[in-house]
Amino acid sequence: MLLRAGLAVAAVAAAGLGAAVAQGDGDGPRPLRPDAQWTTVFKVPAGGGIEGLTADRRGDLYTAGRAPAGAPCPVFRIRDGVSAVVGNLAAPCGPAGLAFGPDGRLYVTNSDHIDVLKPDAASPPTATLFASGVPGANGVAWDKDGSLWVSDGGTAQGRVWRIGRDKVATEVFRVQPLANTVLPGGVGRDVRGLPPGEITITDTSRQASNTLGSQHIVANGLAFGRDGTLYVADTARGAIWRVYLDGHGRVRSPMGCDTTFTPDTLCLDDVWVQHPYLEGADGIVLDGDDNVYAAANERNAVTVVTRRGEVREFFRNGLAASRLRDEGPLEFPTSPVLVGRKLCLTSSDGARRDNFPNAPGEGAKVSCVG
Repeated sequence: MLLRAGLAVAAVAAAGLGAAVAQGDGDGPRPLRPDAQWTTVFKVPAGGGIEGLTADRRGDLYTAGRAPAGAPCPVFRIRDGVSAVVGNLAAPCGPAGLAFGPDGRLYVTNSDHIDVLKPDAASPPTATLFASGVPGANGVAWDKDGSLWVSDGGTAQGRVWRIGRDKVATEVFRVQPLANTVLPGGVGRDVRGLPPGEITITDTSRQASNTLGSQHIVANGLAFGRDGTLYVADTARGAIWRVYLDGHGRVRSPMGCDTTFTPDTLCLDDVWVQHPYLEGADGIVLDGDDNVYAAANERNAVTVVTRRGEVREFFRNGLAASRLRDEGPLEFPTSPVLVGRKLCLTSSDGARRDNFPNAPGEGAKVSCVG
């Protein structure tokens, strides 16, 4: 999902976001100890779920809850470990990423559109429509000119849109999908997570035994660097794309190399880094030194990519007695936010790979370290 979402979060940076959670030697933050103490600051009410996370100028955290069918989706503020509902999205709703805009209002991706509200714990408002035409809207980030950038997430087409002051969503580029549509079943690759995918393991082979677990999201979390470069998390490839833009938000990076995809598709040379540590990369956030923190959801881990492009394991759940990594403190982490010297994360508790089965642990929550 997110984030270094422009102006509002940049104000938090002034209060210390530029300092890495675990100070390093000038070349990126040091990894956390395996026994690092994560503090749960919010647990999702029964029957709900969360994915996105952001912070305001004060350093309060905000997340949009997912609700049972037919119910509105609450927006929570988390202050000093105490939560309050500060707004709602009308049903039906499916919030993901969220970010404060330069006007101080909170913008939330909601299925195929963007909703906006001004948080108010005393009288929680119902969000209103800001912009539509963004199917699968997931990650969000604000640029320096006050335009909102949105990724298409689960549709797996890799689209990234820019929404300007006219509130019109314009497709700017696409991250290359895993497969084209030249043949009915696609030409490319199918990446699967085990579980829920399964394979039959023998001494001589490992073959698929079901068709579950496909992961095709290639444009997920978005974040801008200090120089205006846009970084995009590629969940399926375990990669971070780096997209250079001009002063008008137009793509300077190469596009259109593979004519089996749309002409605005990024070339594979635009992949900045790809690494197994980044498998499941979901939301991302940059610190003041342009180090990228990525929530590697299916690995129950946080990965750091230094500004020099070095990929490091920052934290991963340790093994439980079961030899699984599903007991926390991370439980399918999705959205990282830096507030001062703290790193905070949502855990959506999805039942996939290292978080399968998802019965152990606390469930969907927000937790912080540092």
